[in-house]
Amino acid sequence: MAQTQPQPVPEQGQLVKVRGRHFLVQDVSPGSAEPSLPPMHRVRLEALDDDQLGESLDVIWEHEVHPEVHDALDLPRPESWDPLPCFDAFLLASRWSLTSVLDGLPLQAPFRGAIQIEEFQLEPVVRALRMPRVNLLIADDVGLGKSLKLYHCWEHLS
Repeated sequence: MAQTQPQPVPEQGQLVKVRGRHFLVQDVSPGSAEPSLPPMHRVRLEALDDDQLGESLDVIWEHEVHPEVHDALDLPRPESWDPLPCFDAFLLASRWSLTSVLDGLPLQAPFRGAIQIEEFQLEPVVRALRMPRVNLLIADDVGLGKSLKLYHCWEHLS
């Protein structure tokens, strides 16, 4: 279903929001089957969201419902500031994340524990390693209390 108001066509390199996800515009190609009609634009997008990072999507811009183009020079203005303890917690989390990324291997537990890796366990680990923001992966044998441990961590952080 086409939109009622025409949206500005994005340019290469701009950030857009389409179908509820953020994308980076890779290419814009105008074209039309009928010379008498205004041209439509095929826009090639690259996903920026964690679960689809780097995946391509081609869309006809004029047929997208509620697309948003974010101006490259327009930065959001903060409406309010976080309290100091919240900001300190953010800084600590950033330092811990940075340290874990820069120090050694991304997958360390198998080399530090007496475990035997099974083939079926590798797929979720590989998926987690490809995601840019995985901070913790709790995995062990069946029935050793992962759910309880996660609940205790959640309680502690809440």
